[in-house]
Amino acid sequence: MIENILNNKALKIDVILKWVATLILIIGTFINAGFPELYPIGPGLLALGGAVWLIVSFMWKEPALIITNGVLTLVGISGIILATL
Repeated sequence: MIENILNNKALKIDVILKWVATLILIIGTFINAGFPELYPIGPGLLALGGAVWLIVSFMWKEPALIITNGVLTLVGISGIILATL
């Protein structure tokens, strides 16, 4: 299976980005849940993961994902900005 993936060049940019974004979101959620004293790293990672997923959403032309990740990114960035004012 791994040989097929490597030889077939099945790892397209959208596949790589979606897994990078998913990993970022998991790490951000872990930091938010377990280490609130690290604020704003957790919300920053969640906003970053949402932004990367937003890019993938546009690549896939998937409206539900575009709206979900657009709102996630916007709310995350807005919350960090409001908290630092």
